[in-house]
Amino acid sequence: MPPMEAIMLDVCRDFEAELVEFNGANNHVHLLVNYPPKVAVARLVNGLKGVSSRRLRQEFPDLARHYYRANKLWSGSYFAGSVDGAPLSVVKQYIEQQNRPT
Repeated sequence: MPPMEAIMLDVCRDFEAELVEFNGANNHVHLLVNYPPKVAVARLVNGLKGVSSRRLRQEFPDLARHYYRANKLWSGSYFAGSVDGAPLSVVKQYIEQQNRPT
C-alpha cells in the first residue's frame, strides 16, 4: 500500500470513517469515503490534507524542497460530492480507473 493511501486510511479511522476507494494522479487524489453524519466534511478534508502533508514531508524530506515556494503540499481547495442514492459502483469504478499517485 502506498504511503499516502496508508495515511489517508489512518485519518479516516480517526474520524470513524471508511476509506472505500483511493486513487488519483501525481497532482491530485480521488477518495471515496463513507463517513458518519456527525463529521463535518470540511473537518474531515482538513484532517486528511493536514495530516497527510505533515507525515509525507516527514517521510519524504525532498517534498519540502519541491514545494518550498508555496510552503504547503495541498491546494486550499477541494471538491466533495454526495453519492447517497447514486450507484456507488459507478463512482467506485471511476476512481479505480484513475492512476495511482506516486
